Amino acid sequence: MPRPQRCRCIGALPEFWHFSPKEDKSSGVVTITLCEYETIRLLDYENNTQEECAKKMDIARTTVTAMYDSARKKIADCIINGKELVISGGNYQLSAASFNLPAWLTETHKNNTLYSVGDNIMRIAVTYENGNIFQHFGKTTQFKIYDVVDGKITKSEVIGTNGAGHGALAGVLKVANVDVLICGGIGGGAQNAIKEINVKLYGGVTGNTDDAVNALIAGTLKYNPDVKCDHHGEGHGHGHGEGHHHGEGHSCGGKCHD
Repeated sequence: MPRPQRCRCIGALPEFWHFSPKEDKSSGVVTITLCEYETIRLLDYENNTQEECAKKMDIARTTVTAMYDSARKKIADCIINGKELVISGGNYQLSAASFNLPAWLTETHKNNTLYSVGDNIMRIAVTYENGNIFQHFGKTTQFKIYDVVDGKITKSEVIGTNGAGHGALAGVLKVANVDVLICGGIGGGAQNAIKEINVKLYGGVTGNTDDAVNALIAGTLKYNPDVKCDHHGEGHGHGHGEGHHHGEGHSCGGKCHD
């Protein structure tokens, strides 16, 4: 029986998840894992040594070497043969220390069991500004986080996002063990990040954050499953009821996944 693969620690999620030839004549798709991406980020972009990279990822240097070589060969394949490059998957966990979140958010609250709207426990994040839903996910400086137990809000707190960029914001949500995100406008890159961390998305929502969470619990939240984000950062939505879902994944509680 093979030994279980050790979980790799990564320091950041990508800002960009998909690359394709400008000529738009792709001859295939190549996927690199977030673990492989992290070796490229640490070694080639931040100029760490392999020993430093291994320490930051909490793995052996030989494992770093293997993943780094694999990532470079995949990137070369894309450049030489005009293939699309997608970053996705891997057995990883985000380093929680750099996010400086309250302790109750970083503790696993689901005991490795997946939950969804209507189940016993749910953690909801809402883009936040002065009591209302902030309308540009990529520029939000605060989330309001809610714990819901048996259909009732038991705890809530406003937290800072600790950095700009879709990858950093998605990282906050993952480390905080969030199940559901309610927001206004959200672009395609950010949606890729939210999908990767298995958070259920309700976009194109406006109004008071508390009212939105209560509407979600009641099954009456109006949102846009086809939400986009224009250059002004505003979501353009036509209201839909609870029967229209976007982003059916659920958080794994910040634990490793394949």
